[in-house]
Amino acid sequence: MASEDLVRAAGVVLLRGAPDHREVLIVHRPRRQDWSLPKGKVDPGEHVLAAAVRECMEESSYLPRLGAPLPTLTYNALGRPKQVQYWVATARSNEPFIPNDEVDEIQWLPVAQARSRLTYEHDADTVEAAAALQPTVPLVFLRHAHAVKRADFKGAHDTSRPLTSKGKSQAKTLAPVLNAFGIESVHSSDATRCLETVKALAKLLGADIEQERDLSEEGFEQDERKARKRMKQLSLHSQPTVICTHRPVLPALMDALIGALDVDVDPAVWDTKLSPGSFIVAHRVFHEDERPRVIAVERHDAAES
Repeated sequence: MASEDLVRAAGVVLLRGAPDHREVLIVHRPRRQDWSLPKGKVDPGEHVLAAAVRECMEESSYLPRLGAPLPTLTYNALGRPKQVQYWVATARSNEPFIPNDEVDEIQWLPVAQARSRLTYEHDADTVEAAAALQPTVPLVFLRHAHAVKRADFKGAHDTSRPLTSKGKSQAKTLAPVLNAFGIESVHSSDATRCLETVKALAKLLGADIEQERDLSEEGFEQDERKARKRMKQLSLHSQPTVICTHRPVLPALMDALIGALDVDVDPAVWDTKLSPGSFIVAHRVFHEDERPRVIAVERHDAAES
C-alpha cells in the first residue's frame, strides 16, 4: 500500500455526564445516510491533533478538549484504505448547531443507545472504549523548536541561543496544537530557545511561563538530582501542563515521572529522542489518596500531518 493511497482522518468521541450516565455526541451525514462520530480528513500540512479539533467543531459546533488517544481504525472507504485516529474528548464550549450538507443533525445519546444508533460497528466499539476510560490530565514533554546551531552562535552563553526562523514558525504552529489538550500551566527551561518555543502558547492561553532553571541543560548538568526532584513535583500537579526542555534532559525527566507515578504503559515505547518541536503526552488519572496513574502515552512529531 503506497502512502499516497492512504486517506488519513482524525476525530473525537465527545462525552459528557457522570461515569455511570455517560452520553456521547453522534452526527448524521445526509449524503451517506449514516450516523457516525465527528471526524474528517487531515488537510495537507495540518497536524492530526488540529484536524481532530477542527472536524469536531465543523461537524458538531462543539470545541473539544482532547483526552487520551483511542485505538486507530483502519478500513477501506470508497475503494481506498483509510486510517482514522480518535481521541476521547469533552466539550470546552459550543456554538448553536446549524444543519448543513455535511451534517444535518446531531444527537447526544446514552452510550448503550448510541451503539444501536451508530451505523458502523467499529464506531460503536470506539465509543465503548472511550466510555471505559477515566478522565485524564495531560502532561506534555516538549523539546524546544529548531534553534541556531551551537557552532553558528556568536553569543557569550549557550543559554541565550535563540530559535531560527524555522523554529519560530514551529512555535507558532505548536500553540494551537498543544492547546487542543486544554493546557493551563506552562513550564520551561530558562534557556532562550525553550522560552521562545512556548511564548506563543502562553500568549494564547493568557498564562505566565514558569521558568525552570533545574530543567535546563546547564541546571541538569550541575545537579541532576534537583532536576529529577522538580520533575517528580510537576508530575503530581493535577493541571494540564506543558514542560519545554532539551533532548539531553528528557530521558532523566521521563525516568523521574515513572518513579513518581504508577504507569500502565510500557516505558519502552517512550522514545525520548525527539526532533526539535516534537513532544510526548502522558495522560494521567488522579484519585484521592492514590498515586496518579499514567494510562496512555502518545508521541507527536513537529511536522506531523
